[in-house]
Amino acid sequence: MKLSKEDFQWAVDENIITAEQRDRLWEGLLKRKGDRPKFDMPHVLYYFGAMIVISAMTWFMTTAWEEFGGGGIFIISVIYALCFVLAGHTLWFRNRLKVPGGLLFTLAVCMTPLAIYGLERFTGIWPAGDPGTYHDYHFWIRGSWIFMEIGTVMAGLVALRFVRFPFLTAPIAFSLWYMSMDLTEIFFGTGFGWDERLWVSLWFGMAMLIFSYLIDHRTLDDYAFWGYLFGMLAFWGGLSLMKSDSELSKFFYCVINLLLMALSVFLQRRVFIIFGALGVFGYLGHLAYRVFEDSLLFPFALTLVGILIIFLGIRYQKKQERIEQMILSSVPERLGYLLPTNRRRRDSDN
Repeated sequence: MKLSKEDFQWAVDENIITAEQRDRLWEGLLKRKGDRPKFDMPHVLYYFGAMIVISAMTWFMTTAWEEFGGGGIFIISVIYALCFVLAGHTLWFRNRLKVPGGLLFTLAVCMTPLAIYGLERFTGIWPAGDPGTYHDYHFWIRGSWIFMEIGTVMAGLVALRFVRFPFLTAPIAFSLWYMSMDLTEIFFGTGFGWDERLWVSLWFGMAMLIFSYLIDHRTLDDYAFWGYLFGMLAFWGGLSLMKSDSELSKFFYCVINLLLMALSVFLQRRVFIIFGALGVFGYLGHLAYRVFEDSLLFPFALTLVGILIIFLGIRYQKKQERIEQMILSSVPERLGYLLPTNRRRRDSDN
């Protein structure tokens, strides 16, 4: 729930708090959340500028950079990273500008794969043969990218050790997502097929989701968001792209997506309901265009189901607190604390 100054003014008008308490509460909240990212023009410019730099040194990197040679690419990348670190250190520690300082540290971490690529190109050492130009890194699945991904994860963890900035987990999660695909060639060699890729992606994504769950709500800042996002991309992508002619397996796929939607409520994470809804709609599309292709009643039945779900949502909203309280009261206290939203409360009680 987000609070605005108008909410505090409403509390004053309703004689819940005084005008002095309103001002003190508002000033206290501003100080507490002053260093956190928010949706205003300065922060939009911070992140927009950072994304332009990341894009320039990653997705929009052209093959012309190969003219520098491996040694040149390595030196340029290291110089870039050092400049970002020095500027980020000044903003973060000296000027107390956490968001732009943290973004500069993130940019330094994002230079890691390019620097490792330059070093590998210079030495000619590749774990699974020459993978091609750096431009191919974001387009082709190849085992020789693995050192670049491991190095990025390690650089991100080192940066997090000294700078507690949640967006630093983005390049870590992104590299782990890439790693889930490139590991296939390491595990299965050059003879791997599409099915092996999907299974590696699914299990690796599940591991990322479990790890994100374990760190979720451990601190006031959100360090689990990017892990959930890229974990879902790997898990749901691998699951959804698996092919099967069995209607039972397709129905089971729908059930898994329904469980993801339910999980979003317990974990308070929208990413689960987004991917789950996409999966359910995909299954309904399969029913409409394959199973009940010639049925006149299927659209009417599906409309009725949708209206029923809306009705249930209305009933749930009216008795939401009572239903949630009944569910939580039926859960043993030990299991109740497994919910991420209860972790900080548990830590404060201890």
